[in-house]
Amino acid sequence: MKSVLLLNGPNLNLLGSREPEIYGTTTLPELEAMVVEWGRGLGIAVASFQSNHEGALLDRIHQAAGEVDGLVINAGALTHYSYALYDALVAVGLPTVEVHISDIHAREEWRQKSVIQPACLAQITGEGLDGYRRALEILSESA
Repeated sequence: MKSVLLLNGPNLNLLGSREPEIYGTTTLPELEAMVVEWGRGLGIAVASFQSNHEGALLDRIHQAAGEVDGLVINAGALTHYSYALYDALVAVGLPTVEVHISDIHAREEWRQKSVIQPACLAQITGEGLDGYRRALEILSESA
């Protein structure tokens, strides 16, 4: 069985209450349970980690090397300026899919650029929570 680490960054712990008109009403624990179930259907074991702290996310990415077969990451606002996350993703060399619940390309100008995208196999934006399922599908198809 493949294994994937689901990483959620700053403010994603507030899913369900934070701007529900953009992010919906599903909570982070509910989303994590959905992703585990979707993974199970694809033969993928999913572990989850969320932090509002860049360093904690970096440490968890480093730990993931040799521990999992791939990463799904929604880095939240760190997506747009954290070259440290980019460097960590490149350094561990794990197949990674970047996910955003909203369409970052249709939002504020500063949200439209992802500095981590070049370190990822794919970027999924604007598909709501279903983007996480698509990310798992992409990882299940990768070597």
